[in-house]
Parts: sequence; C-alpha cells; structure tokens
Amino acid sequence: MGSRCSIQLPGWPLPGAVERAAVRAAMAEVHRIELKYSRYRADSLLSRVNASAGQGRWHAVDQETCDLLNFCAQAHAASDGLFDISTGVLRRAWNFSQPQPQLPSPGDLQRLLPLVGWDLVAWQPPHLRLPLPGMELDFGGFGKEYAADRAASVLHAAGVGAALVNLGGDIRVLGPRPDGRPWVLGVAHPRREGQMLGGVEVHSGALATSGDYERYFECDGRRYCHILHPGTGQPAQHWQSISVLAPACLAAGVLATVAMLSGEAALPFLRSQGVEFLAVDQAGQLHDEQGLCAAA
Repeated sequence: MGSRCSIQLPGWPLPGAVERAAVRAAMAEVHRIELKYSRYRADSLLSRVNASAGQGRWHAVDQETCDLLNFCAQAHAASDGLFDISTGVLRRAWNFSQPQPQLPSPGDLQRLLPLVGWDLVAWQPPHLRLPLPGMELDFGGFGKEYAADRAASVLHAAGVGAALVNLGGDIRVLGPRPDGRPWVLGVAHPRREGQMLGGVEVHSGALATSGDYERYFECDGRRYCHILHPGTGQPAQHWQSISVLAPACLAAGVLATVAMLSGEAALPFLRSQGVEFLAVDQAGQLHDEQGLCAAA
C-alpha cells in the first residue's frame, strides 16, 4: 500500500489465538488486494489491462472487479466526472518525486487529457477494454480504502467485535471498544508535521482524509499536489485537507477526494451527502460545523 499500515485490537499485544488468526487473515486480504490491483506490479490485473490499451483486446473480469468498476462508474456520474479512475496517465506530466520541481508544459497536458475520461472506457460488464493507446486505469484513488473495508469484513467474519484498521491514514473502525467507549482517531494537521488538528470519536464506521500535504512540490511559492482534476489536469488548490466520516472507508475516501476537487462547492456537496466532515481551507481555517473534531 506504499504507507504504514496497522490493525489494532483491544488487549493487543496479548490477544487470543482466534484474534491472532483473524489479524493474519485480514493482513493477507490487504496483501491480496494490493497484488491484484497495484499499478506498480506488472503482473497485476490492472497492469495487464493497461498494457493492452489500444490493442482492441477485451478482458473478462471477475465479480469483485466488476463490482468495483460499477462503483467507479456510479461515483463518476454522481460527482459530475470529478471521480475518474482514468486520470493516472497525468502522472506522466506531474512528477512529485523529482529533486528539482518542474511544472508540466501546457503541451504535455494537452497530449494527455484526450486519454482521460471514464466515458472513453469500454465497459460492458463483465468485459472491459481500453480503446486508446496510452490509456490507464488506476485504483490508487480508492484502493487503500477498499482494502481497509475488506480487512474489517474479514475480522468481523472471524468473530472479532472491536478493531481498528489503519491503512496509511484511511481508517475503518469495527465496533466500539469492549467497554462501549469510542475509538479516538487523530486528524493530521496539513501544515504542521507530527501535529494533530484534533481527535474524532468513532464508535463504528470510517474516516478518510484527502489533502495536499503528502505528495506535493512547491514552485514559485505555490503548492502543487497529486490530486488532479480530470478536466484540466491541474492540481486541487482550494483546500489543504478534507476528512470525511462515513459508514464505509470506500465511501469516505471517494467523498473526500471529490470534495478536494470541488473547490468552493465542496462544503455544500458534503452537506448534500449527509456525512460529517472536517475541512481546512488554504487560509488554514477549520470548517467543522458539526463539532466533529475535539481540539488537540
């Protein structure tokens, strides 16, 4: 998952044999998802699909992948195209790991933008094809969140009633602590490394954060992050971070990402979804009208 991951159970590090087996099974499930969908592995399902772009080849996908692609199609429609798993090609223009930050040229983006758009993907469930050479699908925008939900499901199926799954800051809570107390989840400060905005009490559900502070570079006094608009190819600019509390991590993560790309419309959008959220704008002001976050 390219980040620090953990599974926490009450009473750890001395759980019983059943709990230890459940944790091992949950960890195996996370690894299974990474092996299946990672764009960093040439043998993953997505890498094989991407390698065949423009060759006219159809891929028959399994039920899990079919369900995920249908979810992506629904999220694309519900977000007016802001959630789009075909934006991975924009990485060719934006390099957030280079020693000397450099902005892409307008020509770079103009060559890539015609390859972006879920509407371009040939999706006839359960068959998938990428019609244009160079197209890519990338599950990076929701893969950790999906894996967190799946890990929690494995724990629940094994009889674990209380657990916290944390995959790189995308968190799924399985039930309250045995004494009924909630888990307290820290929300990272987007500008002060190692500090927290505060804590969120969660009895059950998920918390996911999208922000401009993990993968980014600064050029001429301006910050450019990895959250890219599918229509323009430009990074999200209006918010430092947005955290969303939802029943499932997959939903929380997608809503947070869409909100980051929505600019001034982010807060009305989140209110319309009926979720609790924390948002920090570029001036550093915290928007927490529900009183979700206790001060650190």
